[in-house]
Amino acid sequence: MEYISDKKILVTGGAGFIGSNLCEQLLGLGNHVVCLDNFSTGKRSNIEQLLDNPNFSLIEGDIRDLAVCHAAASDVDVVLHQAALGSVPRSINDPITTNDVNVSGFLNMLVAAKEAKVERLVYAASSSTYGDAEQLPKVEEHIGKPLSPYAITKYVNELYADIFYQTYGLNTIGLRYFNVFGRKQDPDGGYAAVIPKFIKTLINHESPVINGDGSYSRDFTYIDNVIQMNLLALSTTNEAALNQVYNTAYGDRNTLNDLISYIQKYLSAYDPQIQSIEIEYGPNRVGDIPHSLASIDKAKRLLGYDPQFDFQNGLEETVKWFWENNGV
Repeated sequence: MEYISDKKILVTGGAGFIGSNLCEQLLGLGNHVVCLDNFSTGKRSNIEQLLDNPNFSLIEGDIRDLAVCHAAASDVDVVLHQAALGSVPRSINDPITTNDVNVSGFLNMLVAAKEAKVERLVYAASSSTYGDAEQLPKVEEHIGKPLSPYAITKYVNELYADIFYQTYGLNTIGLRYFNVFGRKQDPDGGYAAVIPKFIKTLINHESPVINGDGSYSRDFTYIDNVIQMNLLALSTTNEAALNQVYNTAYGDRNTLNDLISYIQKYLSAYDPQIQSIEIEYGPNRVGDIPHSLASIDKAKRLLGYDPQFDFQNGLEETVKWFWENNGV
């Protein structure tokens, strides 16, 4: 498939981990990119190298402000909605702010996209929507009850997107991300994702703490596979592929014990002492599901998805990036 080019694209959350990688890729394909971010979790350093590009513009603003959303969506062809407050623990500690950003902010963007008559809105959904469903692999049409406020907000996004198609004819595609990792992911703070946090901890010769006994497993998904899914969702001309939700994953799973073992192995190529650092174990996290594994058959069938990076290849690239960037 020929990827989208020469379009004006709004990327909300464009200074975040996934958003900034998408901005970079879209500019490389010859698009005009508008980045909307309030820098609550996004970083200026993620987009610093883009600021001099004449095809890139930055709007510093909050999706909770409808006027900001209208201004950002004005005259754009398509919207990539990545802005959200991630993290299950954060949502448990502060459900109100999580809901304001993830539900009210999302609704604002839908309204702005509808009013601006954009061709399509592609949004970040979440594997947390599967909740207590035990079936593996996870298939898009079979979900359980959500296990956290965050999961509820991301499921509500899917419901709102569907209603905006049914009621107003706004075309949307939801991408249920499964444990995305890679370059530019934030290793710092109480709600940092596990992979960058483990890498930085080990680079600093400290003992990482695994929640539980390390047997929980995840479908860890490298950033370049996620970029491919977003590009396919933006570019597809297959009408049957629109107004759907897709698992965005590799389709394999690894335990947390596997994860830490591989990180130590790849880091020890740069610093042999890392191999012998002890791992600590703590209690399981509230709201965590034990196992996660995606079926990617629907994405393959309707979008032509073909992930290029398996877990180990992606992890090796990620470790290299963090090492070269001093564990940033």
